[in-house]
Amino acid sequence: MTALRERKYGQWFRGADVDGDGFITRRDVRMMSERYVAARGIAPDSDEARPLLGRMDGFWADVIAPMDRNGDGKVDLREMVEGFRQALTDPARYPEQIGPVADCFFDLVDLDGNGRIDRAEFQLMFDAVAAVPGGDCAEVFAALDLDGSGGLDRDEFHRAVLEFFYGDDPAAAANHLFGRLAD
Repeated sequence: MTALRERKYGQWFRGADVDGDGFITRRDVRMMSERYVAARGIAPDSDEARPLLGRMDGFWADVIAPMDRNGDGKVDLREMVEGFRQALTDPARYPEQIGPVADCFFDLVDLDGNGRIDRAEFQLMFDAVAAVPGGDCAEVFAALDLDGSGGLDRDEFHRAVLEFFYGDDPAAAANHLFGRLAD
């Protein structure tokens, strides 16, 4: 694994460790879910919220929990980086490994359901949920909007997520998808 990918995974980990205790737990994923629901302005027990919460529970069970090598119910940075290192070896496997989670996230961020993530949706979700600073959101969004349409379609979003998890280009805008990487 390259040092760049390790830094990106660390950035992702810091965002997923919602309570900041140095571990990703089922509770962190639940708190992330609750933030998504709150950012969407819907009631946590609503018909609209239940599927979103269920998908995030699946994200814990299918993606994060298997990285818990010592069985303590929490994943530390080392376990997560090792899990990604072992699993994310071939970009051709993106559709089965990361694609479904990226689709779920796209649907969560596309607040108005029009099939595009506009800058306001991008900033709201990344600021409210992942605590990515507003200036970083605007800059990253502009770089990811490859066609200059003012919105990220599903394909542009998938390209960004693919580059983030599998890419090694130090100049790629997607490196900063979950917050600006420190130099």
